[in-house]
Amino acid sequence: MRRNLLFLILLMMAFIVACSAGEDAAETSGTASESDDWKPEEAIEFVAPAGAGGGWDTTARMAAQVFSEEGIIDQSIGVVNKEGGGGAVGWSYIANFDGNPHKLFVASPPIIFIPLNGQSEYGHEDFTPIANLIADYAAFAVREDAEWESMNDLFDDMKEDPASITVVGASSPGSMDHMQFVQIAKAAGVDITKIKYVSAQDGGGLTQLLNGSVDVYSTGVAETVEQVKAGNIKVLGVSSEERLKGEVLEDFPTMIEQGIDETFVNWRGFFGPPNMDPEALAYYEAKFKELSDSEAFAEIRDQFGWEEQYLNSEEYSQFLDEQKESLGELIEELGLGN
Repeated sequence: MRRNLLFLILLMMAFIVACSAGEDAAETSGTASESDDWKPEEAIEFVAPAGAGGGWDTTARMAAQVFSEEGIIDQSIGVVNKEGGGGAVGWSYIANFDGNPHKLFVASPPIIFIPLNGQSEYGHEDFTPIANLIADYAAFAVREDAEWESMNDLFDDMKEDPASITVVGASSPGSMDHMQFVQIAKAAGVDITKIKYVSAQDGGGLTQLLNGSVDVYSTGVAETVEQVKAGNIKVLGVSSEERLKGEVLEDFPTMIEQGIDETFVNWRGFFGPPNMDPEALAYYEAKFKELSDSEAFAEIRDQFGWEEQYLNSEEYSQFLDEQKESLGELIEELGLGN
């Protein structure tokens, strides 16, 4: 009887020791797993491949602000402007940081347009798509005293004599502000090969519109609000599917409601350098999702008239390939391709 009791006691002690060892191993394993998770080890740099105040710059700065203020990313984030070449200077800069997980940049359709028209050796395939964040839209504005009251009024005149009307934008020919106008004009029946577009990459497009040297300003919706409030310009139409929300923005008519069956989305998201480590990519992908879902960033979207359009890395990559195919056809029609 005593032998049986002693055996049971020894068996119970062995079981307790085994359980304790198992728990220690699990804790050790968990700690190792956590330590293996990638996190930024130095300050992060967001590159806006354009000057201050534009869409890329604003997106980079607002994202950095929310990341920091909401504690989503602990490391400090600085925003650097690398302007020139419609974005090409910034892309060339990032390409030099192969695999560096602390250098990110914001991009939009020009990263497809610019390589297609031969102005950059780098395209979206040369970088690491992390996540798309927002959808922005085009606005087409004229002076408040202009004769046109709608996009149809404008396009009727352009159908008769396209070259008699000058369109200005901040992007280079064959890039964003040019192509968003071209895509809408084509849907309205204008001969897009005869559209007169001038580039004001120094940011002087609005000044040219107001002084009468150009007729139409192709830009983003956010860039028009204050001038509309001041009574200097009027927006004939925006490229969204439905009317935008917000003060002033809600008054801008869409193309669709004017009988022009076309939209144009200025998507905007973040990329990393070539050959980014998969663990770093997973880290940023999760952080940008958290940013997109936050109330703080929702308020910023409302402020600038942006809409949520989150795409993870895989979705973003597929979307970019599809964009390249469709936008390439438009570039080719204009004779601007390689």
